[in-house]
Amino acid sequence: MNPFSPTRRRFIGQSACSALSSVPVLNTLLNLKLAGRAAAQEAPADYRTLVCIFLHGGNDSYNWLVPRDTDRHAIYSQTRSELALGLGDLRALNQDGGDGQLYGIHPSCAGLQEMFNGLGGDTSKRRAAFVANVGTLIQPVTKAQYLAETVPLPRALYSHSDQTDQWQTSVPQGLTQLSGWAGRAADVLHGTVNAGSISMNISLAGNNLWQVGNSTTQFVVTDSGALTFSGSDIGDELHPMRLKNAAHRSIIEENYASLMQQSYAQLTRSSIELQEFFLEQFNSYDDSAVGSLFPAGNWVAQQFRAAAKMIALRTGLGLHRQTLFLSFGGWDHHAELLETQAEMLVLLDAALAAFQRALDQMGLQDRVVTYTASDFGRTLRSNGRGTDHAWGANALVMGGPVQGGRIYGTFPDLTLEGQDDTGYGGRTIPTTSVDAFFAEMLQWFGVPAASMDHVLPNIANFYDVHSAVPPVGFLRP
Repeated sequence: MNPFSPTRRRFIGQSACSALSSVPVLNTLLNLKLAGRAAAQEAPADYRTLVCIFLHGGNDSYNWLVPRDTDRHAIYSQTRSELALGLGDLRALNQDGGDGQLYGIHPSCAGLQEMFNGLGGDTSKRRAAFVANVGTLIQPVTKAQYLAETVPLPRALYSHSDQTDQWQTSVPQGLTQLSGWAGRAADVLHGTVNAGSISMNISLAGNNLWQVGNSTTQFVVTDSGALTFSGSDIGDELHPMRLKNAAHRSIIEENYASLMQQSYAQLTRSSIELQEFFLEQFNSYDDSAVGSLFPAGNWVAQQFRAAAKMIALRTGLGLHRQTLFLSFGGWDHHAELLETQAEMLVLLDAALAAFQRALDQMGLQDRVVTYTASDFGRTLRSNGRGTDHAWGANALVMGGPVQGGRIYGTFPDLTLEGQDDTGYGGRTIPTTSVDAFFAEMLQWFGVPAASMDHVLPNIANFYDVHSAVPPVGFLRP
């Protein structure tokens, strides 16, 4: 098993039932097909997909995006000591606007360098940008306020589980009812732009909080499609799993006198039909035209290949808005940073670049925005082996709608004990809130201003949702 692969639990029954929580129960595969066709004909044509790749563990993003001008690189080198990357090792990022400073990207990221500078050398196709020093905030915080504890701070700031939840919920105070911001966006949009039978929130990486709403949740699949109880995804008719599934299917197809038993059987049967419908759609789509773009042996790239396929299937599924959740674990580099991160960035870079090239080749580049998220940033100072939990971090955003080739937000002063350091080994205080970062994508996705504070409860502390100026500026008007 790949050491960087996250544990990938699949709750097939739960996932399928969850997907039905926001849509009517359809009892037959024929009904599902007819509903998908009708939805494709009736719904609007402005397809949009938001893709999150979550880097579990806390990516050290200050060795991903690095100052390249002489003065700031000297500060970076002094602060990071033995962890610093040399000027000659960085891949140059040629900004087109942005903050006007010089930056480089990690040497493992040739694909993202091309996406930033221009796909195929064409500067009109700058597909990638960075948003600097993003993090969870309840309201803007200065160093003096942080040290004096005079403003509310996110709960359990340096905890993996808490910060993962906060990036996925955008509620750093914590929630009494757990829901994610993509789930709440689906609550707002599902009935107005999607008329299909499958949830607009599809996960390739198991259950997650990001896609859970109050009335909608995620539909969990694999990079091979949906797993089914009928066993149609297993070729051998005598395979023990297929035999067991067939026995289970026979039980739920019985008629029961008990209303509870009959209701359970009906719901489970409908769930299975939904999985079967999705798998049929998935298997029927030929993606060989772009398949060679995704490197073999790169399991992250295979997640993205499946994501590209699901975006291409949107019409048949009746989905005019989608969110897709992918994940890549193992970024908690306390014990060793340089070699391990370099190896992992090779996988991530190839996967992201292949995905964007595929979207461009399929003519879908303007329909998809992809972004990275992670638990938190990491300390600028070495612990002697790697780095520890911190706060602000740099995030990538990619796609045709992105005004690429730029660094957005405010890149922090990397001086230890400087104005942007909390004073604990180089934990940068975020200068851009996750709310502003997410709000820009949600505006593009179609969430109306009147619903924005429902999706992002703290947004008013950072941005006027009725403003004509975008929250950060990385998406085209």
